[in-house]
Amino acid sequence: MAVLALLPTLFLADHTARAQAAPTAIQPLRLSAFGGVTGTYTNFNGGKNAGLTLGGDLTFQTVPYVRPSLELRGTAPFDSGKIDRQINFLIGPKVEYPWHRFHPYGDLLFGRGLITFLHGGYPQNGLLYVSSGTAVYSFGMGVDYDLTNRWAAKADFQLQHWHTPITGASTIYPKAITFGVVYHFDFNNRRRQR
Repeated sequence: MAVLALLPTLFLADHTARAQAAPTAIQPLRLSAFGGVTGTYTNFNGGKNAGLTLGGDLTFQTVPYVRPSLELRGTAPFDSGKIDRQINFLIGPKVEYPWHRFHPYGDLLFGRGLITFLHGGYPQNGLLYVSSGTAVYSFGMGVDYDLTNRWAAKADFQLQHWHTPITGASTIYPKAITFGVVYHFDFNNRRRQR
């Protein structure tokens, strides 16, 4: 009877010892924000935009070898050039492969875009198009390089797919290159201090 009474106590003691051996600073999700300067070849009559891209990633750190993320980003030009102005807001999956300080990644994003035709609009079939909203599909790749635990440098390329109402260019493929920085939020800081 005494041995039977001690078995649950021994089991609980072993379970508690194993729980204490587990790392206390595991962060299964990582949140990061990024921003950068973007050069876009709009692929419409030779148009070019210079703009800002802002976004963020929610990364799942529980998968071995790779880190899947949900990415959200938006790009707006501060210099629209002479032909057209393109604004977009995108969301989608991203997968990165961490290797030392390098974090190469690929993403597949989708969302909405707005093309504004400059200098009074674009005439087509007796109509004057001032702007056009469209679905946007973006296929991208890039690399982040860790500078510190919190900060990283970013280089990013996106090839996008847009529809336009213009007959000669009903589908355009803008290309965007972004150079910027990434900030990683650390939610384990309080746990370490305790």
